[in-house]
Amino acid sequence: MPTDRIQYVYHKDNLQKSEPTRTKPEDLKSEEMIINLGPQHPSTHGVLRLEVITDGEFVKEVIPHMGYLHRCFEKHAENLPYNQIIPFVDRMDYLASMNSEHVYVMGLEKMLGIENTLPKRIEYIRVLVAELNRLASHFVAIGTYGIDIGAFTPFLWLMRDREHIQRLLEWVCGARMLYNYIWVGGLFYDLPVGFEERCADFIKYLKPKMKELEALVINNKIFIQRTANIGVLPLDLAINYGCSGPMLRGSGLKYDLRRVDGYSVYPELDFDIPVGKGDMGTIGDCWDRNYVRVLECYESIKIIEQCLVQLTGTHKRTREFDPQAMVPKKIRPKAMDFYVRGETPKGELGFYFRSTGNTDIPYRCKGRSPCFVNLSVINELSRNTMLADLIAIIGSIDVVMGEVDR
Repeated sequence: MPTDRIQYVYHKDNLQKSEPTRTKPEDLKSEEMIINLGPQHPSTHGVLRLEVITDGEFVKEVIPHMGYLHRCFEKHAENLPYNQIIPFVDRMDYLASMNSEHVYVMGLEKMLGIENTLPKRIEYIRVLVAELNRLASHFVAIGTYGIDIGAFTPFLWLMRDREHIQRLLEWVCGARMLYNYIWVGGLFYDLPVGFEERCADFIKYLKPKMKELEALVINNKIFIQRTANIGVLPLDLAINYGCSGPMLRGSGLKYDLRRVDGYSVYPELDFDIPVGKGDMGTIGDCWDRNYVRVLECYESIKIIEQCLVQLTGTHKRTREFDPQAMVPKKIRPKAMDFYVRGETPKGELGFYFRSTGNTDIPYRCKGRSPCFVNLSVINELSRNTMLADLIAIIGSIDVVMGEVDR
């Protein structure tokens, strides 16, 4: 390119003409600068914009700007029957649709008073597919986090293994990511013949791969140097901000709604709740949060194995089993305000319903997104860190913007 060509012309009103910022130029100190990260840059995971106030390479403040991927979920929910909202629930956290469906459907079943009458086979199938989806979600979280801080190989390995899960779930319901499989009162369909055996083969294949993942990423010297003592989230701060999931457990609190609320058949299953212990740095740092996700993959594997034992033993398939036998023709709960919550890979997903009792369309349906709540603490995590570490902090939160901009 010719050196005499002007590539950029500065105008003092450029900032005012761009996307709005909370910070005004006149509020900046002499050495401070406003930098916009996103919304197009992969390091902000697609459609998140961060207004970053820097002093040299140090971050002074981070203001997240959202709304670039507005799903209109809650407005859709006010205009559709309860059962037709499930596909929109799928599209909130599109990496963990089974988990989101499970929570939503469980809430409606409690509103209808049928939560304790479902066949155990249905409950075990729900937990099985939800834990498979939890694995797939954590694989994306850990793999893309590797890319965020400069490691490409873990992403390829984990996407390869996630693809096995996607194919299994596609075999179950016909969709790779947005399933509409868990219905109010039952399931879209029973597991395909041979699914349990193929799923068991996958788990047998996956166990040694998890050991490889630990050696490649978690115990890697470079990974430890980039994540240990970075983005430390003290436990009291995590609790005060309402953080949940690996964000909260990474700070040392053994709090998992599968244990706390004991919903579905989780009380009948044996699994542990991993927490951050500061093995490589400080409790609640980026390394702890990722290590908790890896350990949760091991626990999901344990849960899947126990579900497969039940689904091929006590609650095996029979000719008489109909997964849609208890699906109501019309979902019309009594007039009430109701809140339900469950543990997704990102944390506590909740749905608040307000029903009027005379229609099958909710008067109000609000989603409580764990990604939205967890993202709110980013300013506290990033203050006085290096700009390069900000990307590592964003990735360790594991946000899906479809759920934030619900």
